[in-house]
Amino acid sequence: MTTGDSAAFGQLCDLVSVQRNPNDIPEATYLGLEHLAPGRMRTIGSGRAADVQSHKFAFQRNDVLYGKLRPYLDKAVLADGDGVCTTELLVFRAKPGVDPRYLACAVHAPAFIEHAMSGVTGAHHPRTSWSHLAQFELPRHDDREQAAIARLLWDVNDLLITYESAIESAEELKRAAMTQLFTRGLRGEAQKETEIGLMPQNWEVVSLGSLGKIGNGSTPKRTVPAYWVGGKFPWLTSAKVYDREIEQADQFVTETALEECHLPRVKPGAVLMAITGQGKTLGHCAVLNIEATISQHVAYVQTDIERAVPGFVRGYLETQYDNLRQVASGGGSTKGALTCVFLKDLPFPLPPTLDEQREIVAILDALDRKIALHRQKRAVLEELFQALLRKLMNGEIRVADLDLSTLTESQATEVAA
Repeated sequence: MTTGDSAAFGQLCDLVSVQRNPNDIPEATYLGLEHLAPGRMRTIGSGRAADVQSHKFAFQRNDVLYGKLRPYLDKAVLADGDGVCTTELLVFRAKPGVDPRYLACAVHAPAFIEHAMSGVTGAHHPRTSWSHLAQFELPRHDDREQAAIARLLWDVNDLLITYESAIESAEELKRAAMTQLFTRGLRGEAQKETEIGLMPQNWEVVSLGSLGKIGNGSTPKRTVPAYWVGGKFPWLTSAKVYDREIEQADQFVTETALEECHLPRVKPGAVLMAITGQGKTLGHCAVLNIEATISQHVAYVQTDIERAVPGFVRGYLETQYDNLRQVASGGGSTKGALTCVFLKDLPFPLPPTLDEQREIVAILDALDRKIALHRQKRAVLEELFQALLRKLMNGEIRVADLDLSTLTESQATEVAA
């Protein structure tokens, strides 16, 4: 192969459509769309052929499995062994002289995804096709450049996976620590059984409402300029609870809105919770560090800081995330939502001293900082991966042009530490 001209994707690989009956090979590996993660070139799991029915496509080691359903999801992997897969995956086999690892990179390139989307059919279940994908044009790289591109992009991809694993481990450590802290405390004292489970002997169960005022906000009409134009008072939506420590607002309302719409002026130190939504937002909490008001989708607990540390309240509510979502989906008075009445009566474990609460918060904050650091590094690496993928695959840059001295194996060691 020579560098400098272009090649159609169909010149780099063949479509393989060999079907197998899973009943004939029950112990074979099975891959479905659920075993592929967006943007990743390795699988995140697998099944057994014995667990599926009807004929599936057979694949071999080093085949590229490409998700034709909703191509914008960017699901494609390089097979690390033989097996069968769902027919929603197209099986590409590299032609002689084409590096399979390079081929796996090519199908993740933004230009390839854009091309795939331009040829989808079906409104409810959009799928692309081999006949359309085969026409995609990309720069023709020689064998050495293919190997260099593949090696670099796979190294970055694997480092990304390492970061993701580190995030998962840190989050699991935090969950374990929360369970330990809220059931055993810090002193190793005897436990007692309560309505909310085991807790230290000298803790008590109180209602969340006893720790401070609980309420929610509203959304001033967007059609009334006097509520929004020139507004300077922070107004928060449920999306802000992901900040965990809210330091600033994205939207602002006027004094007129505060008065006429009866918006609460929530003080710093309050704990905010998303109380509506069908996604992951409902149940998430944050500590408010500014004075602000809120939408009707957010509840606040204006904590009495002489009784409860805001971070401690947030920490315990985080342990109740799954329970709160179950209540909202089925047991609450408003389907798909939590109510302030429910939150006021919510049982809450309370240590006898603020110092013990602060010590627990310090431990959770340290774990949160570690998770945040891993996420920040992962985000930077993801940005690098996407930039390299785009520029290398469209021929804008070559591997030889790059200074890769800062991308070392020591970074992976740092992540795992």
